[in-house]
Parts: sequence; C-alpha cells; structure tokens
Amino acid sequence: MHIGLYFGSFNPIHVGHLIVANHVVNNTDVDKIWFVVSPHNPLKDSHSLLNEYDRLHLVNLAIEDNNKFRGSNVEFSLPKPSYTIDTLTYLTEKFPLEQFTVIMGADSFQNIHRWKNFEQLLLRYSIIVYNRPGFDISETYGGKITTLDAPLLQISSTHIRKQLKDKKSIKYLVPDKVEQYITSNNYYLK
Repeated sequence: MHIGLYFGSFNPIHVGHLIVANHVVNNTDVDKIWFVVSPHNPLKDSHSLLNEYDRLHLVNLAIEDNNKFRGSNVEFSLPKPSYTIDTLTYLTEKFPLEQFTVIMGADSFQNIHRWKNFEQLLLRYSIIVYNRPGFDISETYGGKITTLDAPLLQISSTHIRKQLKDKKSIKYLVPDKVEQYITSNNYYLK
C-alpha cells in the first residue's frame, strides 16, 4: 500500500489541511494518508502548542468519516524533537511492505536543506509538494519530487488560535466537531 505521510503540528487541524490531503488522495497514486501529529517541530516555537494527545484527538475527530485518512501518534514515542528521517526510518522498519511518501507544502520544502539528514530523506523517499503562492520549487536536491497544484485556502492554525483568543468564531475554518470540541474545552484561550 502507498501511504502519504502528512506531518504537522496540526495546532489545530483545519479545513485547509483536509482539502490538501483529499486532493493528494484523489490525484496521485497514494492510497491512504496518515496525519502524523508532531509533538514538537524542531524548527518551530512550541510555547503555543496544545498537548499532543489533544491535537491527535482533534485530528481524529476531523477525519473519522474518511477511511482513507488516519491519525498517527508514531512520533509520541520517538525521541524529541521529532525528525522526519527518524520517523520514516522507524516506519519503514515497522511496516516493510508499505511504500511511504512525504506530503508537504512548497514553503516547507524550501527549508528542507535545514532538516536532519535531508540528503538521506531525498534519496530514500519520494515527496509530494503542494504549491503555495510565493514559494517556487527550483532546487530539488536530486530528490523524487512531485509537485501538485492543490486547492489552497488562506487559513492557518495561527489565525485560528488568534480568532479564539480574540473570542471570535472559527466556524467553517475547522470541521464542526473540531470547533465544538475546541470551544467546549476552552482550548487556545491562554
């Protein structure tokens, strides 16, 4: 089976994430997408991160009706901070019959040269890069890169957290079940 790994903080997951994932499943040879919730991205500040188990729960609420999507806590038990190459090595050993492909935005791909052992990552795994305005992919570092024009919305988890802090609605930015769970638990208000 061909599994697309969509790594992220998902702090929180929003409809933009889901639109990209659905587009990848519909327009590539990826069979399933695993949303890999990262406890801590080494290139991001972690002070505004909701607990990883809560973020995974929100992911699972968002995708529970789609059998092509799965939430993954694989990085919860790996050393922190999480490095993509380490996670991929672990998953490849644990699931030797699966083919793994990384899914990321062009903005993330432009920083791939800063990732731990990025050369090995590009040598051993294919990457699907969805285009983002203002981020051109001119250097592929010899990797197996597929670019995709996925429908994009100008939605970010940062914007959603700000809306919540400002006591504004996040309706339509996240799935209804996610919105209800976030508001009933007073997430992101601090």
